[in-house]
Amino acid sequence: MFFGSASKLDLARALFTLGGVQFGDFDLGPTAGRSPIYINPRVLISDPAVLRQIARLIHQEILADQVRRKPRLAAFAAVAGVPMGGLHLATAYALVSDTPLIYIRPNNGEPTIEGRVIPGQTVLVIDDLMTGGTSILTTARTLEQAGLIVRDAIVLIDREQGGVARVHQHGYRVMPILGLRTMITFYHESGMIDDAQHRRVIEYLDRTAGSTRG
Repeated sequence: MFFGSASKLDLARALFTLGGVQFGDFDLGPTAGRSPIYINPRVLISDPAVLRQIARLIHQEILADQVRRKPRLAAFAAVAGVPMGGLHLATAYALVSDTPLIYIRPNNGEPTIEGRVIPGQTVLVIDDLMTGGTSILTTARTLEQAGLIVRDAIVLIDREQGGVARVHQHGYRVMPILGLRTMITFYHESGMIDDAQHRRVIEYLDRTAGSTRG
């Protein structure tokens, strides 16, 4: 499904082909309300080759950022996947980049961090999908309670409904790999969705941008 180096639009196409993009009328809860589009990045684990290329794409984005005059991401010594959607991405990235991995799991109601915890170490949080940013914030705070430092997060797909700004208000930066508007525009221009589907999603995003609280 990917050929040579993966691009962001390759990711969008792979997600669509694997059935991770659905159109209809979905109740996504208080965070996103009723939505004409449902994104399920977890289908990406169904194709190991695609997952590997996505990990390489994330690695490419991080390396490109590190050589910028003013990098958006702080240097980090480990990555942490947001449970549960971000865990498979963080694992794949850790294998591609040889970066230590930790993760959080529930333990009788109390979160437990698995992996080697080194107090004072900076950790990059990785998630697969962001709407309002709550999962990223919860993960960051849990890591900080264990003495780790969190400054930044990477999210594979940003629904562009206020999550980046909300997380920033709490002192963290988020670097999305791909935004929902870019995905929808690509699908429309490639003939993968019709005018009506494209219009409904864009109108929904215009209506809800920046309005999420969850």
